[in-house]
Amino acid sequence: MRKEQKQQAEELVRQMEEAHDQLKKFIEQNSIASAMELLEECQNGAITLGTLIERTEGEGDPTVLLLEEYCELTYQIYGNLAEKKDINVNKLYKLLRQKLIRAANSLKNDVPIKKEVVFLPYKASMWDSLESVWRAADEDKNCDAYVIPIPYYNKNPDGSFREMHYEADQYPDYVPITRYDAFDFEKHRPDTIYIHNAYDNWNLVTSVHPQFFSNRLKQHTEQLVYIPYFVLDEVDPTNEQMVENMKHFCFMPGIINADKVIVQSEDMRQIYIREYQKAAKLHGLQEKHLDRRYLEQKFLGLGSPKYDKICSTKKADLEIPQKWMKVIEKPDGGWKKIILYNTGVAALLAYNEKWVDKIENVLEAFRNHQEEIALLWRPHPLIESTMKSMRPEILRRYMALKEQYIAGDWGIYDETADVDRAVVLSDAYYGDGSSVVQLYMQTGKPIMIQNVEIRT
Repeated sequence: MRKEQKQQAEELVRQMEEAHDQLKKFIEQNSIASAMELLEECQNGAITLGTLIERTEGEGDPTVLLLEEYCELTYQIYGNLAEKKDINVNKLYKLLRQKLIRAANSLKNDVPIKKEVVFLPYKASMWDSLESVWRAADEDKNCDAYVIPIPYYNKNPDGSFREMHYEADQYPDYVPITRYDAFDFEKHRPDTIYIHNAYDNWNLVTSVHPQFFSNRLKQHTEQLVYIPYFVLDEVDPTNEQMVENMKHFCFMPGIINADKVIVQSEDMRQIYIREYQKAAKLHGLQEKHLDRRYLEQKFLGLGSPKYDKICSTKKADLEIPQKWMKVIEKPDGGWKKIILYNTGVAALLAYNEKWVDKIENVLEAFRNHQEEIALLWRPHPLIESTMKSMRPEILRRYMALKEQYIAGDWGIYDETADVDRAVVLSDAYYGDGSSVVQLYMQTGKPIMIQNVEIRT
């Protein structure tokens, strides 16, 4: 039973208790018609309360059984009044009160408050940053967990919205999906909302639908929680240069509005607290945003769910497309070595045309060794959107390179939402530095970061 439903149930009990006092007075004053009318109201209140509990807890709930006993007693008293039988008012009052107290105690102790938790992923490929938290909520019998993928837009260079994307059909089959336009946030007012996009309108490449900006979500929940969709290289809090390179992650609209922010480690937590406090002061925020004690409660270094997902995914359980197997298998049935080639947004923005040159060079090198090595190329899911918005001058060449690779059919091109499959399936990592590297480190397999300046 939700908190507001339990409050409603407790209010019904309170009204029935008040009715008992009035009932006693009516009978003592011989106002039998008024007493009978009040008994009907008590019985209807008990029926309403029982229906409410059955709807949330199911049939056979112990509180409902006690309410049925209460209804039976009110029916008997009503009959006695109708037949004008002698009634011991004090005994009647005591019996009614006892029955109601038993039901009220059962309501308090046997009907748990059920929390409602909502998860709002936007890109299916980033679902692993929320999945283990959702699993825990979904397995809790006292929690209703909703996964509600939200739409997002690519942006034009001027910041205006381009096409809308909605990826609800790309989540694993075991994840039940609720449509974003079928859930009334104002009516439900979930206890907790989890988000993994903190940018709101600060992102130059994409934007979630403005309806789901963090300041609006904040109005419809008791607790807004942000978990980053990425993991970063671990940073020593005393290394000023490394902190300088990542501090922009620490102060975003979703972080400002969140009640809790869960980051990947204790060191990262300390950096977030310190850099958030600095940025908040610079932006003119006051009170709790500058309070160290509040910030220590707000930021939690509990680890990333992305690590949970990668550690729980087993190679034997992977569903590998037949098209991929044609690339992976040798003529004798054995497997080639599988190299995950990951290309990222940061390298694109840093190296521009040189980055495309490097990809072309890498693809050619692996094509020449396709008999022994299966290349699994997985670009960051926002690569093309980033190019359209921020690097349109290299988009055409990149797309031609991509299409040529796919048409050649000698390697695997992975644009699915499941990055964990690529990480677990492959034997080694090669490519740009990115959050995927941090995931890959959890596997203990070899990692090599490409140097854009070097050609083979």
